[in-house]
Amino acid sequence: MSRGLPRQKPIPGVNHVVLVASGKGGVGKSTTAVNLALGIVANDATKAVGLLDADVFGPSIPKMMNLRGNPELSDKNLMRPLVNYGIACMSIGFLVEETAPVVWRGLMVMSAMEKLLRQVDWGMLDYLVIDMPPGTGDVQLSVSQNIPVSGAVIVSTPQDVALIDARRGVEMFRKVHVPVLGLVQNMSVFQCPKCNHETHIFGAGGAAKLAQTIGVDLLGDIPLHLTIRETSDQGRPVVVSQPDSNEAKAYRNVAAEVVRRL
Repeated sequence: MSRGLPRQKPIPGVNHVVLVASGKGGVGKSTTAVNLALGIVANDATKAVGLLDADVFGPSIPKMMNLRGNPELSDKNLMRPLVNYGIACMSIGFLVEETAPVVWRGLMVMSAMEKLLRQVDWGMLDYLVIDMPPGTGDVQLSVSQNIPVSGAVIVSTPQDVALIDARRGVEMFRKVHVPVLGLVQNMSVFQCPKCNHETHIFGAGGAAKLAQTIGVDLLGDIPLHLTIRETSDQGRPVVVSQPDSNEAKAYRNVAAEVVRRL
């Protein structure tokens, strides 16, 4: 369950695996995963980065990365990732109809995850960022136990309800011996575009307090901003579409902190 356990088999060609997780849905985990991957490349263009969408029931990567279509197969019958903005991407969303619900039992989900992990030709990657499903269920345990994971990033809003679940996520990764690189406090503050007044809609500094309490680092604050939502929905993530914005800089700072810890 930690690096080097007998059950674990590294993904060929992948140096570091980084899990982006959250204790509950709706806190901006997928948006963080996408902009984290793009932020690593924005900070250092020599780095090769992949992005795996492990949220089988609610895949968001195809939409956010403006990708669609079925993966081609290599000579070794491995799926080739779809690529945009310099990021190699794989998602169950490439394999099912966009509007079709994924109605699978646990064993089918685990089988799909095994294929996404083992039957993809990633090439040579410095970092593979995995967008995990929310919660602390089968997928989290399966991934943590079957591949060497360099570290996990936990995403939460400052809201007390979200922080309770974020703490559960931290404790789960600790139990399966996955290093927790730190917390990202998302939707930390809203700044009025007309008067610049700042409002802490979900509370102030909750993730920072939690990080201190449980002994992990706060990797950064991401503001609640319309630009982040709009660019994500358009398939043009803020790090690539508005690289000079404060929002893009916040994601690049988080990316730099993650890389530094690895």
